[in-house]
Amino acid sequence: MLTILFDGIAYGMVLFVLGCGLSVTMGLMNFVNLAHGAFAMLGGYVAVLAMQRLGLPFLASLPLAFLTAALVGIVLERLIYRPMYSKSHLDQVMFSIGLVFMAVAGTDWLMGSTQQFIRLPAWLQGRFEIAGIGIGRYRLFVIAICGLLAISLQWGFTRTRFGSRLRAAVDDARVARGLGIPVSRLFALTFALGSGLAGLGGALGVELMGLDPSFPLKFMIYFLIVVTVGGTSSITGPFFAAMLLGVADVVGKYLVPQVGAFIIYALMVVLLITRPHGLFVRARA
Repeated sequence: MLTILFDGIAYGMVLFVLGCGLSVTMGLMNFVNLAHGAFAMLGGYVAVLAMQRLGLPFLASLPLAFLTAALVGIVLERLIYRPMYSKSHLDQVMFSIGLVFMAVAGTDWLMGSTQQFIRLPAWLQGRFEIAGIGIGRYRLFVIAICGLLAISLQWGFTRTRFGSRLRAAVDDARVARGLGIPVSRLFALTFALGSGLAGLGGALGVELMGLDPSFPLKFMIYFLIVVTVGGTSSITGPFFAAMLLGVADVVGKYLVPQVGAFIIYALMVVLLITRPHGLFVRARA
């Protein structure tokens, strides 16, 4: 049971990194970007190609995946996303879901439909036991990296000048501009950060989730569940939601495989009935 719990925490950590980028764009920027999974897929393929064709080590492929997804994100934000900020959420959903299907078709044409794999370094392979608990080396690595990311993001958005400026720009962009805050630049950097986090999550998740052109559609519902259950007003909510849903999903598939993914959806329904605005919601006046 403890081994299964540990695997669920590792899976939840990857869900958090994948979902927190969507939480950033949806909660802090009030933009519904369902194409978030396409940036995660991009990061995964960058890591795979960097290792297989360029011969880069696994650790070097992770920042490359983050930077590539962030760069593509900031270019697309400037060219096609910015005009959609003032549109309704329905327009944003239709626009971004169209991008998802374009990304899936383009990736299938360029890379083929086969499942992609990466070869982890020897020090990340296998398991070791502590007090009878089997702990996967790679899962422990994922937990450590994602835990540091969660702490850094929470500190950055709540304790820094950038975070305070961003919250001010989201609450009232007109007043923020009058105070000299570069709202457009803040939104571009925030969108790039969310895209980069998705790319990093995609690279980390290749070993745990697999990678193929259908990745954005396959895991879109998981990203949305993490953000919806956790709330969009902070990083803390999606973090705890990802942990809860990751553990529930892994435990359910191990112990009750006949039920499949029903457990995670049942848990989502219960949580949204009891906490309709998410686990952590910013207080309103």
